[in-house]
Amino acid sequence: MADLRDRLRNVDFVLLMTTVGLVVFGLLILYSVGDGSIKKQAIWVIVGLIVMTAVAIFNYNTLRHYTLIIYSVNIFSLVVIAVMGKVVLGAQRWIQVGAFTFQPSELSKILLIITLGAYLAEKKGELEEWRDIMIAIVHVVPPLLLILFQPDLGTALVLIAILGGMLIAAGIKPKQMAVLSVAAYVMVVLALRFHLLQAYQMKRLMVFVNPSMDPLGSGYNLRQSMIAIGSGGIFGKGLFSGTQSRLDFLPAAVKHTDFIFAVVGEELGFIGAALILAFFFFILTRVLRIAVSSRSHFGLMIATGIGSMWIFQVLVNIGMTIGIMPVTGIPLPFMSYGGSAMLINLLAVGLLLSVYRRRWT
Repeated sequence: MADLRDRLRNVDFVLLMTTVGLVVFGLLILYSVGDGSIKKQAIWVIVGLIVMTAVAIFNYNTLRHYTLIIYSVNIFSLVVIAVMGKVVLGAQRWIQVGAFTFQPSELSKILLIITLGAYLAEKKGELEEWRDIMIAIVHVVPPLLLILFQPDLGTALVLIAILGGMLIAAGIKPKQMAVLSVAAYVMVVLALRFHLLQAYQMKRLMVFVNPSMDPLGSGYNLRQSMIAIGSGGIFGKGLFSGTQSRLDFLPAAVKHTDFIFAVVGEELGFIGAALILAFFFFILTRVLRIAVSSRSHFGLMIATGIGSMWIFQVLVNIGMTIGIMPVTGIPLPFMSYGGSAMLINLLAVGLLLSVYRRRWT
């Protein structure tokens, strides 16, 4: 009995229950959308919870001994997608597995966190030399380029956010970070100057700068999203009563994925949107607590990488639904429809629970 109490004491129930609450909330909103996506999503949730439990029991420190294999699997899966991936709407990002599709770029994020975390953990919070920083950057470049090739700009940006957050946690100096920021800015300017982005990506950026541009084309989704959120008011129109979403003014292709927050805003209003933000706030504060409480540098790196991934995705996804961020196709963690993303996010929670259980070692 005492052994059971000790084990339960080492479970972060706040993180666990908040995650489950957010997942249930997401399923409820998908059911409200009413396009049948909830059935597949529920299956992915069940699989994800099983994986999360297994990973939480597993000793995450063991992963440090297999970083070369993990990195190789990461690159191999992305190469397979480039060669024989399923093409949907001009993007080659998926592998067909029976009635389900899997997106390896989602898995790539967590694999990168593990392998980059193992490297940065060796520096023990001191990145003194530019050589150390450049090795970390080079570590990220191959999966980044392969994901951009799909093309998937949103996931590529998530990898950059992960790299930035983990470099800060690893002890990069402010001057070094400033140099990298300037270099990143120059690369963005050059990409725009020489038209290295896809045509639809350029249109999204132009719509962000001028929201009234092309209201029936590239700007249509954003315009309908803002109308949906604005029409929700304080208390919303009521669950299952959203007109923009249920009458497909907010297109079926995006209302249950990238723009699911707009459905929340319309049907549950400011109160519902604030509740979602509260869920994410509690999750991210637990991630921060796990990071700072871990005596293992590897545990710190893993928690920081996962936290950076979620913070960036939440800010960009919610930001793009209200018009303060460009539309980049980044899903809202635990809420947007997508089995690959749900599975990987729950796997990430399992890693965090594993770090928390072994925070004193």
